[in-house]
Amino acid sequence: MKPFSDKYALTKQQSLFLAKKKWDENIYCGMKMENRNITFPQTQTILNGVNVPGVTLDDIQAVLNMRDAWRYLLNSIDEPITLPLICKLNEYVARNEALEWGVLRTGRVGISGTDYVPPLPVQSEIEQELADLLAADMTATEKAITAFLWGVRRQMFWDGNKRTSLLLANKLLVGNGHGMLTITEKNMERFNELLSAYYTTNDMSEIKPFLYEHAISGIDFEQEKRRESAHS
Repeated sequence: MKPFSDKYALTKQQSLFLAKKKWDENIYCGMKMENRNITFPQTQTILNGVNVPGVTLDDIQAVLNMRDAWRYLLNSIDEPITLPLICKLNEYVARNEALEWGVLRTGRVGISGTDYVPPLPVQSEIEQELADLLAADMTATEKAITAFLWGVRRQMFWDGNKRTSLLLANKLLVGNGHGMLTITEKNMERFNELLSAYYTTNDMSEIKPFLYEHAISGIDFEQEKRRESAHS
């Protein structure tokens, strides 16, 4: 059995149901990765189209941007993963937040908490790295986690790299029926510690198993649980 074996095998209908059921939690995950001062109930209320006193306009915009990005992802779930598609995801995610959105970064940026300075993205290099990743001999789940970490460290865009990479990972998972990648609040502190180390070393050996163990969720069917307990 391959390491990081797929935990879930959902039909397309089940997979889309899961994505629509959990997209509010995933959007909130994106907000917490960016250290935005917003609660899960506030996120849900904004997604329901209701004004929330005490939440900044910037945070409201960020939630609505992620909502629109998720809608685009689900509408394009059968399309192949390409750099233009990733740029489109970033266009939704970083709209009105960054110097530019939906295009590769053209200036140098730093990442808070680490000395690592990501190199300028070159389109041909990014396309080759993406092609290599998609062709790699990995399970879909490992590929999704790897794509998330690659995008986060590569910093292709001026802003919204973590949220864009989260969407990319979920394009791979939802599109193949293998669950979703969502980092819950209780795991966020440890995730940030491991992410900081990963930025510095480019070594996924600690953060990848952590995400596999704690961030992959799906639909657990009772009959499967009974079958597993019968064989154990």
